[in-house]
Amino acid sequence: MGLFKPKREHLKVLFVGTECVPFARVGGLGSIMYSLPRALRNIGHDARVMIPRYLDINDGAFHLSTEYEGLKVPTDNEDGPEFLICNIKKYNGQGAKDPAPIYFLENQEYYEQRANVYGYADDPVRWALLSRGVLEFLTHSSWVPQVIVANDWQTGFLINYLKTTYRDHPIISKIACVFVIHNLFHQGMFDHKFVQEMDFDDGHSPIPGFNQPRLLRVNGMRRGIMHADMISTVSPTYAREIMTEEYGELLHDLLKERRALLYGILNGLDYDVWDPATDPYIASNFSVASLGNRGKNKTVLQERFGLPADPKAFVLGGVGRLDNQKGVDLLFPIAEALFKDLPIQLIIVGEGDTGIMANFYKLEKEYPDKVATHLKFDGILPHLVFAGADAVVVPSRFEPSGLTQMEAMRFGAVPIIRKTGGLADTVQDYCPQKNIGTGFTFTKSDPLFLMTAIVRALESYRHQDQWHLLQKRAMQQDFSWEHSAKEYVDLFARAIDMRSRSESAML
Repeated sequence: MGLFKPKREHLKVLFVGTECVPFARVGGLGSIMYSLPRALRNIGHDARVMIPRYLDINDGAFHLSTEYEGLKVPTDNEDGPEFLICNIKKYNGQGAKDPAPIYFLENQEYYEQRANVYGYADDPVRWALLSRGVLEFLTHSSWVPQVIVANDWQTGFLINYLKTTYRDHPIISKIACVFVIHNLFHQGMFDHKFVQEMDFDDGHSPIPGFNQPRLLRVNGMRRGIMHADMISTVSPTYAREIMTEEYGELLHDLLKERRALLYGILNGLDYDVWDPATDPYIASNFSVASLGNRGKNKTVLQERFGLPADPKAFVLGGVGRLDNQKGVDLLFPIAEALFKDLPIQLIIVGEGDTGIMANFYKLEKEYPDKVATHLKFDGILPHLVFAGADAVVVPSRFEPSGLTQMEAMRFGAVPIIRKTGGLADTVQDYCPQKNIGTGFTFTKSDPLFLMTAIVRALESYRHQDQWHLLQKRAMQQDFSWEHSAKEYVDLFARAIDMRSRSESAML
């Protein structure tokens, strides 16, 4: 048992997920899986990562080495192959900005022949294979973590396997597990709000075999919450919200039952990537001390998107996924009021729902001097938007953490946000009388409430001296990963203690 009672200053932690920058990224999870393990290593912990090896992850380009060949992963099939054969590849970063060491689960059928991370009918099989493959690998590995950090529903399978199939394993059973909820809305390859009684997953039955149709209806989010030693989500406010019926996505009662194990730790921001003083993508580098250099970026941004280069125009930016959650559709009912008479320009970068994108195309045609879009993913344009826009709009209906507002604040783009989740935890409403605040907030998910916040920001922008003080306050906020990493260390220690006490109770 001594191996699993470590000192807090040196923990061995394995993060398991579906994405990790720079190897695979679809959303914010990829950035977190890169930044948080690296931050933990910087403060003395042995943090590593494990993800699948997808088609685009090239051995030669990333200098991958073979860690284990011929790993036999049980399928639990009633008929068909008893095992799937996988290999384990490893990446060892050497530089200070390189990712933490990463293990890749290699399987030709489920990963190497797939160009995309998500979007396949057999995705639950792919994630069950990842979950079971991680645990099987650890039974052969000389490096065994004290904590496994499983991320979102795809790895809820892993925690379930750990507490059932591997509960009697002499080594694996002693590993503590933390389940991190990045977005409670996504619970599997089905709409959890419209599940028939026959398909409902109570979380207690064994995980079906890989070739059984029932596997497609397993709720990985529910099972991760039920079986984890500790549960974390990505902001304190979101941790409270998901225990309510409004935000709980039908899991609020379960979360309330486990509330003693539920913590909210705010996501951090990678300041090496998001630094206006050194950013290679922007036209003019600047800092809090040289905010005057920022103005050129606004002109370049306007020209890049074909808008009039008007320094007096109030430029709003919108960056990220375009879907119902993000609330960007709240802009459409107030578009005429915003763009017909007010000196406002809007630049949107992102992709998502086809209906929302069609409405932005329509706005671009109706107001060619006021609205410009780039409606597909781009890794560089957000830097230009944050460096050049006066404000960014983040009107999310719900937002577990949110990175957009933190990235924007770092670059002096003042956030206009709905007060929910991580947005509420990171943006303080501006009060000109007290000269405090870092942005503009509104409470109700309603176009008129958003309109009021935008007009407040526009009126404040007219007073440039005060606006510059507001920008500087926003830029000086500390969202670095170091603080969040220390909170995770405390959480890991609690999880280890919880696992140790559970082991003792079973003796």
